[in-house]
Amino acid sequence: MSVKVRRAVKGDEALILGFIRDLAEYEKLSHEVVATEAHLDATLFCEAPKAFALIAEYEGAAVGFALYFFNYSTFLGKHGLYLEDLFVRESARGVGAGKALLAALARIAVENDCGRMEWSVLDWNAPSIAFYKSLGAAPMDEWTVYRLTGPSLAALAEKAT
Repeated sequence: MSVKVRRAVKGDEALILGFIRDLAEYEKLSHEVVATEAHLDATLFCEAPKAFALIAEYEGAAVGFALYFFNYSTFLGKHGLYLEDLFVRESARGVGAGKALLAALARIAVENDCGRMEWSVLDWNAPSIAFYKSLGAAPMDEWTVYRLTGPSLAALAEKAT
């Protein structure tokens, strides 16, 4: 049986949150998950969502997910697709779910005339890095991610005029 990929729909909130928690546990970041089913419903299944999710199914069971949104490249003058999260349950790794999710995302990017598809991976995640490279993805070694959250974000926002 092959892997099927479908768009997430209203009613998938608990499933998606379960995948998010599983991913966070794998990445040793469970303490950072504050999302709830209500958050997912309000952001993924609202009238004009800015983020989207795909579900991978194998032998009738959901085995993985991908969550993505569109960004913009000023250099290309085109939108891009940013993969925020990709996770496949350990029991289903090797059946093609990750590749099916990435292929579905690539199709979405091409259908939306995106100039590129990007994502981040933790430096220590050697299995994922090897998998991504096997698909032709290249690391962007010269770039470092920066982030503002919590009090730092609020403090900077207060300086806006």
